[in-house]
Amino acid sequence: QVQLVQSGGGLVQAGVSLKLSCAASGSIFSSCGMGWFRQAPGKEREFVSAISLTGANTYYADSVKGRFTISRDNAKNTVYLQMNSLKSEDTAVYYCAAVIGYPPSYSDSGRYHYWGQGTQVTVSS
Repeated sequence: QVQLVQSGGGLVQAGVSLKLSCAASGSIFSSCGMGWFRQAPGKEREFVSAISLTGANTYYADSVKGRFTISRDNAKNTVYLQMNSLKSEDTAVYYCAAVIGYPPSYSDSGRYHYWGQGTQVTVSS
């Protein structure tokens, strides 16, 4: 069992940066790929970014590529999402998620086994 506890988020102005953290309990963190998803009001949950279990491979949605950076620290059982140049359209509840091993597709939310509680990010323009 893996529990994911998110921190970070909040209300910021457009153009600034924000960093989300997701700390995992349990001993299998280093065996899990990690992903970030978000859900805006009235919209479906969408893929944001993911990182393989070793951190060797990262993946981004086109909408955040070049602005967001995912990273992980397996010694701290934590994955991060650094968000720069935030836009109003980045406003959403952000979720971290864990998938055991290497999924066929990191962008498929149905592949993930564990989910964080979600954290609100609101970007005002």
